[in-house]
Amino acid sequence: MEALNEALAGEMKTFNVRVAIVEPGIIDTAMARRIKDPAADSPYRQTARFGALFKASLKNPVPPSLVAQNIVEIAQNGTWQLRHPVGPDAAPLLQWRSQMTDEKWVELHASDDETWYRNVELDLGLDARPKE
Repeated sequence: MEALNEALAGEMKTFNVRVAIVEPGIIDTAMARRIKDPAADSPYRQTARFGALFKASLKNPVPPSLVAQNIVEIAQNGTWQLRHPVGPDAAPLLQWRSQMTDEKWVELHASDDETWYRNVELDLGLDARPKE
């Protein structure tokens, strides 16, 4: 989606049409709350990892109205800025990804749980380890 919007922004500027990519962090929605409860005994580690990340982040919930307010502001302010992080964890999450090469990102997500949780804590300042 991001690549499509980047291409669209370049094409549509010729016609004075703005394109904006709204990039919310973890927002307190029903879907986000379901993510924190992964299926038991799944061999797919990312489900539990991201579930724990969402659960930890949702201890300080950000309402969906913040995203809506930002969309209205973007539509009204006339900016040609392409990317708009929304919420307190949006920029850190985006920076977390951008600080790694593609290969390091893949390697991190293929790593053992302790390595992944340690990186989340070091890079995002968030202890997302599941609490028993």
